[in-house]
Amino acid sequence: MRLWHEALISKLPRQQLLGQHREIAALRGKGWGKRHATVNYVFTHSPYKLYQFHMLVMSEMKRRGYKPDPRWRNPIYRGQSCPPYTTLEKVPLTSPIYPEHNDAYLQECLNNLKRKGIYL
Repeated sequence: MRLWHEALISKLPRQQLLGQHREIAALRGKGWGKRHATVNYVFTHSPYKLYQFHMLVMSEMKRRGYKPDPRWRNPIYRGQSCPPYTTLEKVPLTSPIYPEHNDAYLQECLNNLKRKGIYL
């Protein structure tokens, strides 16, 4: 499980983009708070940040002609098997959305993609 550096979202191949959507949906749902070495930093931020990141991914999906379930556009939605948030404080949109998505993380993501034979 990984959140790709946000600078790569518009460049990701189909498989990685759609996989990113699935992983974010899982994190927004029952995966929230379940530790995973690659994404633990997500849990140190408001879940609203993950919603903001998901919007970035879904905007790219829409641009490419995919139709993600519109229910994910609701920040309190957590999937079919998880109750919605009763309260979720909005946090300002920052750039990058996650401060952990720095230049070193970008390089780590690029190296990961290269190991998969993907050169961006």
